[in-house]
Amino acid sequence: MKRVKFAAAVLSVLTAVSLGACGAPAKGSSYTVGICQLVQHPALDAATKGFRDAIDEALPGQVTFDEQNAAGDSATCTTIVSGFVSSNVNLILANATPALQAATAATAEIPILGTAVTEYGTALSIDGFDGTVGGNVSGTSDLAPLDQQAAIFDELLPDAKNIGILYCSAEPNSVYQAEEVRTALEKAGKTVTVYTFADSNDVASVTQTACNDNDALYIPTDNVAASCTAAIDNVAQPAGVPIVCGEEGIMAGCGIATLSIDYYELGRTTGEMAVKILTGEAQISSMPVEYYQNPVKEYDADRCAALGITVPEGYTAYTAEE
Repeated sequence: MKRVKFAAAVLSVLTAVSLGACGAPAKGSSYTVGICQLVQHPALDAATKGFRDAIDEALPGQVTFDEQNAAGDSATCTTIVSGFVSSNVNLILANATPALQAATAATAEIPILGTAVTEYGTALSIDGFDGTVGGNVSGTSDLAPLDQQAAIFDELLPDAKNIGILYCSAEPNSVYQAEEVRTALEKAGKTVTVYTFADSNDVASVTQTACNDNDALYIPTDNVAASCTAAIDNVAQPAGVPIVCGEEGIMAGCGIATLSIDYYELGRTTGEMAVKILTGEAQISSMPVEYYQNPVKEYDADRCAALGITVPEGYTAYTAEE
């Protein structure tokens, strides 16, 4: 009996060592990381760059990146991550919610890090989300304090009574943000109406309706809206309707102000998490989702001046990177 117990114990130890060796290569090994980015726009581009930079600095010359862009199509995300799974990459970066959803559907074994995902519980349909996804998933969130975003309306647009919230109905994280901001605005005495578009084809027409009905608009960190800011601006500017935005990239394209995070730094944080996973320093199953800690109030000086908006202290003028 003792020999059986001893043999079982040895087998258990050898199995654990074997699994550790397979799942967590030692530092100095080479790795392949698949990057699935939903769409090209400044926020997501910055997150991907920060991710790659952090990994390259920590593991110089050791990581090969397979970076692919889904051009805004969720089905293409599925195709991309299925390729990563077939290639047996060491880790997947899912940049934006549809990419994360596609990756989690494709594999329960390869580590998946999300970035530029607003609310993981909503994105992955996790009831009572406590901050740690578990399994093979973790990442970073681009959620800024939504009550503070809502407060921008009273700070910059105190006379605005009717507020329209504009977003893509296909993005669950936009739905989440819209509900949170609507609650905060209604508590502040605003009348709030929600306007949704199904895809980029009806952005302009829905924006026109929203501008006709409201004093100002709010757009959350919505990927479709972010790729259609020119179309939104072409409607809102002539109508003289100011837009408060969920992130800097959307504001730069069509808004007056935002409380925004730094997506490059968010990407770097995600890259630092990836290094720990690849080298075996940490297990992804126990890594909580990380949040950006220092959001900044920014404003677009030209649009604010054109609309006669006085910007109080505490806001930084947005400057486009060269």
